[in-house]
Amino acid sequence: MIEWQDLHHSELNVPALYALLKLRCEVFIVEQTCPYQDIDGDDLVGENRHILGWKEGELVAYARILKSEEPVDPVVIGRVIVSSKARGEKLGYQLMEQALQACEKQWPDKALYLGAQAHLQAFYAHFGFTPVTPVYDEDGIPHIGMAREAKQAK
Repeated sequence: MIEWQDLHHSELNVPALYALLKLRCEVFIVEQTCPYQDIDGDDLVGENRHILGWKEGELVAYARILKSEEPVDPVVIGRVIVSSKARGEKLGYQLMEQALQACEKQWPDKALYLGAQAHLQAFYAHFGFTPVTPVYDEDGIPHIGMAREAKQAK
């Protein structure tokens, strides 16, 4: 069973921050052989949040949510990741549900955006995201910008 956390950056303790940076490095830099500056200054600022999924004390799923100070900018979901040790368990779906719930709770009137690896376009479409850019290269990996409109008031 996965224990989920939705934390404002100020709620991250040192072991959780270390675990999320380690997982991001393991997958995005080492596994995908993509050297880039993962620690980009956005993890610990503003209203930004972190979704963490723990299994038996180990971080196995993670996403970062960035909220711009600009009122017209969408909320950005990024760094969506499932550990290689936990793949095949449909954790990506659970992780995205957790991220979307966090966005709807914190910013119900905001549109959402993500820069998806192009081969995951159908996965994100399942959550209502549609392409808004052509496929582009980001650090040697094809990506596509995808957006989801804000939920309409009932």
